[in-house]
Amino acid sequence: MKNAGSAPFVDKRLNVSASDKDKIISAGIDWSQEQRSGSFFQQGADVLFSQSFTKEAEILSTDRALEKFPEVRKYKGRAFSLISKSIPGDTQGGYFIRVRKGRTVELPIQACLFIKSKKTRQRVHNIIIVEEGARVYIITGCASAESADKSFHLGLSEFFVEKGGYLNFTMIHSWKDDTVARPVSAAVLEEGASFVSNYICLKPVREIKMYPVAVIQGRGARASFNSLLMAHPGSVQDVGARVIFRRAGRAEIISRAVSLGGRIIARGHLKAEAEKVRAHLECRGLVLAKKGVIHAVPELETEFQNVDLSHEAAIGKISREEIEYLCSRGLSQQQAQSVIIRGFMDIEILSLPEIIKQQIRDLENTNFQGSL
Repeated sequence: MKNAGSAPFVDKRLNVSASDKDKIISAGIDWSQEQRSGSFFQQGADVLFSQSFTKEAEILSTDRALEKFPEVRKYKGRAFSLISKSIPGDTQGGYFIRVRKGRTVELPIQACLFIKSKKTRQRVHNIIIVEEGARVYIITGCASAESADKSFHLGLSEFFVEKGGYLNFTMIHSWKDDTVARPVSAAVLEEGASFVSNYICLKPVREIKMYPVAVIQGRGARASFNSLLMAHPGSVQDVGARVIFRRAGRAEIISRAVSLGGRIIARGHLKAEAEKVRAHLECRGLVLAKKGVIHAVPELETEFQNVDLSHEAAIGKISREEIEYLCSRGLSQQQAQSVIIRGFMDIEILSLPEIIKQQIRDLENTNFQGSL
């Protein structure tokens, strides 16, 4: 299915070179926009493009939304207040996406947060509202150009999924090896709501620290956090997720981590403040270099007896037998290792539409071949 009302980004307007365009595409952005219901593009502090191709969704900058829709003001900071998280007030831009009650957005909406200049400090505030019974897929691609030396990204995101709503949110990072990123997010789920959060980082980065939180406010809500992580030499990725149950519901936190010489801290925290909660967290890791580190930190917390909280963690390396078997089938050692990693980084855990799955498969093929 294609979106007949869309058109490719205008390169002149966005001031994007061929290499920048490749970097943006590597973060999961569909440049043609044919497979998207709308797009948002911010470079540094400047919002350069914002358009919805469907009447089912509103897409504009957060600053503009706060001016245009007075009711949006009550959402800003509300999700963070539920987890006692103070937020900085000096953000610039960020995207606002809202899907109205009962509407379904057929194709994913995409948003790109791009850094082009060196020593840029990009600080954005995103607000996503999925009203009662609405459904939407959103993909955010965060990337930096080769010219963006020693840059910093702070992304504040608040998600509100109302009764019976469904939000599938995927964030793909494609930074430079000297970029520092601090995504901070909180989601509020009402009765029967579903929130799927996927995070993918396969490219080199200096440091990423993120610990998104979902608050189950309504009975029967469900949260799912999934991550695919690859830490290159010199990289630190402190990535986790937390779910707080104020009502009975379900959740899962699943991570797949590969260290090529970098450090990964995979966190997970399930806190049941209500009865009849079911939740599971799982971390599996591969360490493929002597200096590589993977540290799994699972936490389960409750004062109630009738809850079901569980966790599982496994960290290891690729066995010599697996490599030798694949080499006997005609593959080089590098090819064999790449095949094993692709199987380990199973994208089926991400609950994505086929359109995005294929894009991620293409990213995996490129990154694994170039990294091993």
